[in-house]
Amino acid sequence: MLANPIRPVTACSSNHPRLTGILLTLSLALAGWAVSLIPGPSKLGPLACALLLAAAYRHRFGYPHALGAGVRFSSGTLLRAAIVLFGLKLDIVELLRQGLPLLLRSGASVAFSLVAVFAIGRLLRADRKWIALLAIGTAICGAAAIAAAAPLLRSKDEDTAISAGLIAVIGTVFATAYTLMLPWLPLSPESYGIWSGLTLHEIAHVAMAAAPGGPDALADGLLAKLCRVALLVPVCLAIAGAAKLRSLRGGDRTGGWDSEQDWKAEEDGQAGNEAGYQASAMSGDKTCDRNRAAGGGFKFPWFLVGFIAASLFGSYALPALLPDPKPRLHELSYATTLLLGMAMAGLGLNVSLRDLRSRALRPLAAMLIASVLLSALTYWSL
Repeated sequence: MLANPIRPVTACSSNHPRLTGILLTLSLALAGWAVSLIPGPSKLGPLACALLLAAAYRHRFGYPHALGAGVRFSSGTLLRAAIVLFGLKLDIVELLRQGLPLLLRSGASVAFSLVAVFAIGRLLRADRKWIALLAIGTAICGAAAIAAAAPLLRSKDEDTAISAGLIAVIGTVFATAYTLMLPWLPLSPESYGIWSGLTLHEIAHVAMAAAPGGPDALADGLLAKLCRVALLVPVCLAIAGAAKLRSLRGGDRTGGWDSEQDWKAEEDGQAGNEAGYQASAMSGDKTCDRNRAAGGGFKFPWFLVGFIAASLFGSYALPALLPDPKPRLHELSYATTLLLGMAMAGLGLNVSLRDLRSRALRPLAAMLIASVLLSALTYWSL
């Protein structure tokens, strides 16, 4: 239920300028970044802090309907731009030189995470769209993977935001637990780093947990994590391929299931096309949503091509152009974080905290159980 009963302004009916809404998300992103510098909240990171501040703003003041066009621009266009820039973090040269043996382990980690979260979520009858997002985030690279997969799954902004928030919190808890357990673990620094990189959710979580193990642990942890990030593209392309097949078969046009009743409808073979047309803060006009879903069809995820291009540019072209590209890549990482922060703020503005309490427990439990299993099995394999 929306905090403000006024129907939101939609892209189909609004001619309002976007600038004020974009500036709102920018302000929330900068505020989240500032909060993340404080001891304590720093463990969550700037993206989760921006998302939580935006959700708190929505809870206190309601959804800013008049600024909806700008908010959607941040949660959509800027999100895809940030994913493209995120590709600069993937050093293909380093991956090919040292990470090939880890790719098999990473593939097994990603496959296990996807299967475990989906299987446990089904047993718990959790919200299927949330489970899909959390499975991808757990398997690959947290909020960034969720952000990349959300357009392919046609997830609502609220679902994307909540999934990103949940995975940031759980990842922070696991990273803290790893750090506390480190003195008692019978692992070499290299093995500890690989364990962190293969099991923790965000790159920031891997850095947080592996750094206390020393430079070798940190280097191996980040390398293992990069192997998982490299699998983002094939996983997303697999999702896109499945969506293309559904589109060709005239199946699910809206991207999925949103409630416990949908599980039952799926089992009975009676899930109707109307199940996907749910009103949301992002698009309150149901007719507009229907037209968009019916006419949109399958859209190739071109931002993934941009992700690959950015990876190739950062790995090969930039070193040829600059004697030491690391400072420039470091500066670009700030731009990436800011754009992702604005996107997370835009997504957070669509989160209804009142609805969250009744819907989040089962997906959270599924992700938590799967993460514990992934951590334990990976530790045992080392």
